[in-house]
Amino acid sequence: MPSAVRFGVNYTPSEGWFHHWLDFDLDSVRADLDSLAALGLDHIRVFPLWPYFQPNRTLIRPRAVEHLVQLVDAAAERGLDVNVDGLQGHLSSFDFLPAWTRTWHRRNLFTDPDVIDGQAAYLRTLAAALAGRPNFLGMTLGNEVNQFSAGPHPDPDRATEAEIDRWLTRMLAACEEGAPGRVHLHAEYDATWYQDDQPFTPAQAARHGAVTAVHSWVFNGTAQRHGRTSVPTEHHAAYLVELAKAWADDPHRPVWLQEVGAPAPLIPPEHAAAFTEATVMNALDCPDLWGITWWCSHDVSRELADFPELEYGLGLLTNDRKPKDTARVLERAARETSRTPEPRTTALVVPADPSRRSLCAPGGPVFDAYFRLVADGVRPTTVLDARAGDREHLGARGITEVVAPDQVRPAPPGGTPS
Repeated sequence: MPSAVRFGVNYTPSEGWFHHWLDFDLDSVRADLDSLAALGLDHIRVFPLWPYFQPNRTLIRPRAVEHLVQLVDAAAERGLDVNVDGLQGHLSSFDFLPAWTRTWHRRNLFTDPDVIDGQAAYLRTLAAALAGRPNFLGMTLGNEVNQFSAGPHPDPDRATEAEIDRWLTRMLAACEEGAPGRVHLHAEYDATWYQDDQPFTPAQAARHGAVTAVHSWVFNGTAQRHGRTSVPTEHHAAYLVELAKAWADDPHRPVWLQEVGAPAPLIPPEHAAAFTEATVMNALDCPDLWGITWWCSHDVSRELADFPELEYGLGLLTNDRKPKDTARVLERAARETSRTPEPRTTALVVPADPSRRSLCAPGGPVFDAYFRLVADGVRPTTVLDARAGDREHLGARGITEVVAPDQVRPAPPGGTPS
């Protein structure tokens, strides 16, 4: 693991969005990567669209894999490492699932033996194609695949916690078979940490794979409840980083802030740079942070229809590759950061039972207590209720004080301190 925090970006191609795989233009990709390397970033996360790469269960298109390798090599020429998401999956409100899993061929993504075999073959193939590239970081199984496993998805592929556990084990093993020794992981949206009936659990997130990934989006009720400049909004990413540590068996397991962005209109464009700076600085105050990977690189073109409005403006750069103020914030952080934060010695107790994890969600008592502590100048982390009395565990993490949510002083009139 690196000694310094990594800074990168989720790569959204400026031409054609992720549909660029259908008309792959290496010169356009190179121009995009030039605009990212100029910011001093050190890595990108890229997204092959699963139906384009594996349109049939037994057909993984060699030409598509070749394009991915070309992209990774182009990144290497610009000093950029690459993480590759495999099972795409879900991106920017659109689902991309191959026809052999839907409608007339409807099969569960997490439990059907043939689907699982096909997924494992696909992940193994991508990993193996990149195993010899020194700038290949490793595989992420897919982007927020947990959204397929429960509501509010309109047609979820239901599975139990035990079935998801087996699925994660099999998929990560396939990645390791293809590219041994790389940083292979899985990544979910925040329902894993907040939604009681999610079969993808916090324990799985913190114990499967090489690092724990968290995705922080303040449109989950945080910014709506508290406003764009509030303590909860500006510290939400740091909260997820510290919340994730409660379930880790390794007291210093790295946590990757793999997605975070400034979503309009909750974060208006004129305030995006200030939000970005606050979010990044607060996350950097978290020990054992692996890296920060901003969402996203380039704006979605207005020529593409039907995206949620916020998606058109999330880029660090415009669609014609011009950096915004948010890009300059990340550039400064990437070039200047060298400090190592002190341990967080105060731990807030959180429930180990995944059926009670909504207590940690926006509006829940754990969430509110955490941010009352932050507003009072405390640098809290979290600990499971099952480990709150484990002196060896607490000592390994540098925790000297444990507090329950009901021991934190009430918020002043008007709600959580802002």
